[in-house]
Amino acid sequence: MYIEDLKFSLWADFIERDYLDKGFKELIESKIINGATSNPAIFKNAILNSPAYKEQLSTLDGLSPKQKYEAVAIFDIKKAAEILKPLYDKGDDGYVSIEIDPFLCDDAEGSIAEGKRLYAEIARPNVMIKVPATTAGFVVMEELVANKIPVNATLIFTKDQAISCAKAFEAGSKRSGEAVDTVISVFVSRVDRAIDEELAKKGVEVSLSGIYNSADIYNAIEDLNVEKCRTLFASTGVKGDSLAPQYYIENLLAYNSVNTAPIETIDAYVSMGLREKALPISEKVINEHFAKVKAAGIDMNDVYAKQISDGLSAFKDAFQDILENL
Repeated sequence: MYIEDLKFSLWADFIERDYLDKGFKELIESKIINGATSNPAIFKNAILNSPAYKEQLSTLDGLSPKQKYEAVAIFDIKKAAEILKPLYDKGDDGYVSIEIDPFLCDDAEGSIAEGKRLYAEIARPNVMIKVPATTAGFVVMEELVANKIPVNATLIFTKDQAISCAKAFEAGSKRSGEAVDTVISVFVSRVDRAIDEELAKKGVEVSLSGIYNSADIYNAIEDLNVEKCRTLFASTGVKGDSLAPQYYIENLLAYNSVNTAPIETIDAYVSMGLREKALPISEKVINEHFAKVKAAGIDMNDVYAKQISDGLSAFKDAFQDILENL
């Protein structure tokens, strides 16, 4: 863990084949990161833009585009899992996540089958299957956990989503009689990017809504106290120069949590040497901020719903781009 006494972990939100042999190992050896996450957009950029994949792809003629994608993605996930395995063996996370086909987000049966198949094919204990927090996704989460498969619940913007994920994990653990590691991935910066321009026009302080919403969700997850379940703060990179690169790590530093971030964001945070806990934030402070947001004419329920929809669409678009180019 990056900060042992806080049980705070940093994970790299990046997978690329050449990087796994270089910078990735260096970050692990330096005790900076102890896990990694991936998503269709990350794999799109890696597979379509890095020459590291050309040799393997040249051997996959005759396979469908999805089979080609899975072949290269599984290769990378296995590689990352093997590099991280010594951390896992010590009980220091060591997980890498792979997301199920985003087009299955509303298909519980199809998602369960794919999650089980991917976990079996990768055949590494330190792999988390990433499942979006949709109505179908909650069913998937419970079933995978009941089969002792670690799960990364993703695309969380609301407290209701997070509570549903936690309850699914708890129900799955009760069925199997054993808790497995799970994380609830709360998306942060996208909230601010969606509303900050309008808030600024109304004189409301910007770049706080994502922090306060995430802090509120963190409080709810901690209160539930589901065994082996932690909050993971995702979407923590910044856009533009208005915020310091490490802003969303520094301001969400919390006990029993994970922050997964782009490499440049991690580098900026580590270089600052920041280790002071930022959460929890009181319910009073959170509510006061969102009262101002509401007075500015912004309905946060609408904002969250759009972000969930847009996030699913973005993952589908990235996945479709991969398939079309393969």
